[in-house]
Amino acid sequence: MRWRGRRQSENVEDRRGVSGPAVVGGGMGLMIIALVIALLGGNPQKFLQQAKQKQAAPAQAGGPAAELSPEEKERGDFAKVVFADTEDVWTDLFAKAGKRYKNPTMVLFSGKVQSACGFASAASGPFYCPADEKVYLDTSFFRQLSGQLGAPGDFAQAYVIAHEVGHHVQNQLGYTDQVEKVRRTQSKEAANEASVRLELQADFFAGCMLHHAQRTKNIIEPGDVEEALRAATAIGDDRLQKRSQGYVVPESFTHGSSEQRLDWFMKGLKTGDLSQSDTFKMRYSEL
Repeated sequence: MRWRGRRQSENVEDRRGVSGPAVVGGGMGLMIIALVIALLGGNPQKFLQQAKQKQAAPAQAGGPAAELSPEEKERGDFAKVVFADTEDVWTDLFAKAGKRYKNPTMVLFSGKVQSACGFASAASGPFYCPADEKVYLDTSFFRQLSGQLGAPGDFAQAYVIAHEVGHHVQNQLGYTDQVEKVRRTQSKEAANEASVRLELQADFFAGCMLHHAQRTKNIIEPGDVEEALRAATAIGDDRLQKRSQGYVVPESFTHGSSEQRLDWFMKGLKTGDLSQSDTFKMRYSEL
């Protein structure tokens, strides 16, 4: 993938190598401490406000950053370029539809991170948090994508980033709220089906974004598409379930099968046509 020397996004928080502050408690723990402060004549509101600020901004409140290796720096630079591409493409596509695109923020972290959606470790993989509109990425996931999942290559990594930004697009278009309503009010089976629809649409959006980035910036090199196809196939529910437990339970799918993920990504990559993106209007059996 052609990415070197191109614009890097400025909407990035790089928390890699930063040690966050010691958090003395959360939830009930904070309330108990606040109660003790009040009994001792202190100001519990001031304490709670300070604790909230520390939890909301661990990167700024943490210790000095450790030196990143050249490989880590390159991974971060690559992610920032791809993120910039998503900004350019989605800003343009939203404008053509008469809408305004609000850029998300990408958080690069190492090992573990606190988001508005809760605490997460690198083991959970990249994710998007709609509560703070941020994409969270431990760049060591790229090693896992290559070594454990058999999907090496920078275009495979670009697909992963574009997929998470696809969730941000869904959040702006109202699809995320739609799925959350199903999760709150309907059965687990219905919630799983809604989740699959959401993930397959994000795959389509990822392909669509890369289609338009190729059209405007000529980013694709020979072999790139094959890299992305391997990545889409590697993270299908059937493939991951077979790998972890030795058998497949389609009723428990939350992201879609390898074939479905591949099909929807390729539909977006080939057409770039947002009118074909609505996975929520199709019969579930036709996805």
